[in-house]
Amino acid sequence: MHGAPSAESQTIIDAGQAAFLPNYAPAPFVLNTGEGARVWDTDGNEYVDLGAGIAVSSLGHQDPELVAAAKSQLDKLWHVSNLYWTEPPVRLCEELVASAAFAKRAFLCNSGAEANEAAIKLARKWASATRPPQRREIITFEGGFHGRTIATVTATAQPKYHAGFEPLPGGFVYCPFNDFDAVAGAVSERTCAIMVEPVQGEGGIHPAAPGFLEHLRVLCDANDALLIFDEIQSGMGRTGRLYAHQWAEGVEPDIMTLAKALGCGLPIGAMLAGARVAELLQPGSHGSTFGGNPVACAVARVVLKRMSHSAAMARVNDAGERTVARLRAFGQSRQLFSEVRGRGLMIGATLREPYAASAVEVTEIAARHGVLVLVAGADVVRLVPPLSITDEELDAGLTRLEAALDEMLQGQSGAG
Repeated sequence: MHGAPSAESQTIIDAGQAAFLPNYAPAPFVLNTGEGARVWDTDGNEYVDLGAGIAVSSLGHQDPELVAAAKSQLDKLWHVSNLYWTEPPVRLCEELVASAAFAKRAFLCNSGAEANEAAIKLARKWASATRPPQRREIITFEGGFHGRTIATVTATAQPKYHAGFEPLPGGFVYCPFNDFDAVAGAVSERTCAIMVEPVQGEGGIHPAAPGFLEHLRVLCDANDALLIFDEIQSGMGRTGRLYAHQWAEGVEPDIMTLAKALGCGLPIGAMLAGARVAELLQPGSHGSTFGGNPVACAVARVVLKRMSHSAAMARVNDAGERTVARLRAFGQSRQLFSEVRGRGLMIGATLREPYAASAVEVTEIAARHGVLVLVAGADVVRLVPPLSITDEELDAGLTRLEAALDEMLQGQSGAG
């Protein structure tokens, strides 16, 4: 069991609490080094990382090939802006376009929110050729998450993220996720696009129901609207396919957004555009000072290559199936989870009553047991470990998580 931070570590924590805006609530330890799926804090405590920096560090920590790519580019050129050509972003965009059958061009930025901002702007730019502003609505889904800028937080159909930031921009319509009839009824002549996560991440790890993405594609085609897939969390191999929407055979978007694992820890996002919209953003219409950073792009090229291997995806699916099976068996033995769901290594375990508000408590106890896990709402424990996690690392992490869950159960039983 890991104890309280040392005086040295507490000094760092105190300094952070004084200097940071209080919009974060970091755990009470200071991470210092990492290797593979393990990290160590400044007091030498080890943790198995089953959160991967919120589904970012998908090749683990200090992957030698990623380190080599970053160092090689650091020795050449860090930044010149998009006023000039450099090779890494050009090659990355070529490779991203080749990785997605629908894509014709790509735009590079620094984050998922920026990628989704670009997608929203592109959809409205496309609609502006034939429609007045009041007919440029975008349908999004309850439980979805698309970012924290003013536009993307409005696209996020979760009121808890809206509170205090009003007035929010107009032009978004919310619909229940996986409700075929509701979305069919929501589409109208005002609709210019439908934006959806193939697997909802922050909303609780909810995959699209069988046939739902196909249904959205048909609706968009029938109503002259664009289909946007937000693959910021679910993309880059997280679900056992390079892109999560590829589980729905033959369904292609008009626009797709990526970030998180694309840089495996370096800030980068991307928006891929299909033929209908690929030529619309002409010079001056959109931009990003740091977008296409050569160092981040050099790393992202390695990530894309690694995630494109079928053997790597087979490994993700196998590890995911074993993890889900183990969590289900553990949950059943203790009547703890109402459901364990997900795809690949994007997994959510929903706590049943009377433990439904205990997900944050689980993460806190788990850290003391030496394993890092996430939440996806008050009642969902989220596991999104590095896709490169070894069997030994995964087994160790799950054993520690089970010990933490047992401690939570014993504590609540004693309190009751």
